[in-house]
Order: sequence, then C-alpha cells, then structure tokens
Amino acid sequence: MGTVVDDAASVEFHAFFERHYAELARFAHLLTGEADAADDLAADALLALWHRWDRVRASEHPVAYARGVVANLARTRIRSAVRERRRIALFWAQREEKAENPDVAGVVDVQGALRRLPFRKRACVVLRHAFDLSEKDTALALGVSVGTVKSQTSKGMAELQRLLGTQGAPRKVHAAMARTGTTGGRDR
Repeated sequence: MGTVVDDAASVEFHAFFERHYAELARFAHLLTGEADAADDLAADALLALWHRWDRVRASEHPVAYARGVVANLARTRIRSAVRERRRIALFWAQREEKAENPDVAGVVDVQGALRRLPFRKRACVVLRHAFDLSEKDTALALGVSVGTVKSQTSKGMAELQRLLGTQGAPRKVHAAMARTGTTGGRDR
C-alpha cells in the first residue's frame, strides 16, 4: 500500500512539475535578472517541494507555496551576490595615494611573501595593515568572526616575519602596500 501512495504522489508531483516549472523559472528570472540562475532556482525550489510534497499538496495554494520558495531562494542568491561584490571591491580597491621613489625591492619582497600566505591569512594581513581596517570591518568584509581575523592576522604576520627575516614585518607590509596601492596579485 505504501508504494501506491508513493506512486500517486510521484505522478501528482510530476504533473505539478510539468505544469509549473516554466512559470517558476520565469518568476526566478524576473527576480534575479539572470537566465541561467533562474533555471537553477526553479529546479532547487521544485526539489525542496518534492521533499515536502505531502505538506505542499495538502496546502490550499501549492503554486503560491512554490512561488514563496522561489522568492526565498532568489533573495538568498541576491544577498550572497551583493556580499561577494562588496568583499571583492573592498579587497581589490586601489589606494589613490602614491609615494615618490618607492622601495621597489621591498615592495617585491613583501608581495612575494604575501603570495606565499594562504588566502585568508593574506586577506586579513592586507586589510588590517595595508587598508588600515579595524578587526570588525575586516571580519565583515571577509564574512568571518573577529576572533578569526585576530588569529589569522597574527599567524599571517608571524609567517611574514619568518619569510621576510625581519621583526619589522608590519611596518614593511604597511609601507610597501601604501607605496604601491596593491596587494600583489590574486589567488589562482
């Protein structure tokens, strides 16, 4: 008897899918402005509906329920994209101030050492020392906790001191980044 109910639910869901997939994808496209994302959002929404199909089909307006799931997924996608754009813009923003007669060798050394750091340590060091961001602002930009910023910055600076062979690594990093306005390259 369990398979008859499961088969009936499967047939009913398949019919719902066929009838409403295109509409849900169109709705997602209008919400996000991204055609490729729209198909993914509609598919993800329908997968979520399938997992709760007993509850969905028992509701008064299953299509409204489906639209709500699509809207929530689209909102999450848009928020994630906005946060990511902010992080990228903050991290790769160029400083306008340039120094005359920069210490090119020092800058090259610091940039090389920075490239050897794992990305999170590098990001924390650069945001804290080159961009003079607070621990809180650095945490916000990277989407991590203040404690993570503290530990990653400390570990990154210790590693830079080891790589650069100097106790003045914070001053060197700050000076080198202020002179060039760059972080020395992207992770590949």
